[in-house]
Amino acid sequence: MSNQELVITPDPGAGVEGCWPGLLSAPLDEEQAIVLAKVFKALGDPVRLRLLSMIASRAGGEVCVCDLTPAFDLSQPTISHHLKLLREAGLIASERRGTWVYYRLLPETTDHLAGILTRPGGNPLPTTEAACGPADAAGADT
Repeated sequence: MSNQELVITPDPGAGVEGCWPGLLSAPLDEEQAIVLAKVFKALGDPVRLRLLSMIASRAGGEVCVCDLTPAFDLSQPTISHHLKLLREAGLIASERRGTWVYYRLLPETTDHLAGILTRPGGNPLPTTEAACGPADAAGADT
């Protein structure tokens, strides 16, 4: 994986507020799907989900790696690797202060994810008939 961080950049022409369209309002293009898959892959591990939750819920908005490591039965290099994957996915940012690294949530990324997964205006999902067309008339008689 590249050392570059992934950034979920909204398409200025899409959606009401310039965000990517929701999964239920328009199909993703290939580039959007690749970026989102990397973010969801980063979230697809229980350790990384716990780390993200610990960072996001911390009073003051940031947490030192020294406070994260003891919560796991994992080595410090393993925790650092998980944090690196979250950082590369654009979910967290880090700042070195002396010998310690402090992490904070990037809420713009989680807000975009929430928007992508939210139904537009709370509207119900399309019905199978509306999505696929009317039921086959010939099959209905048999």
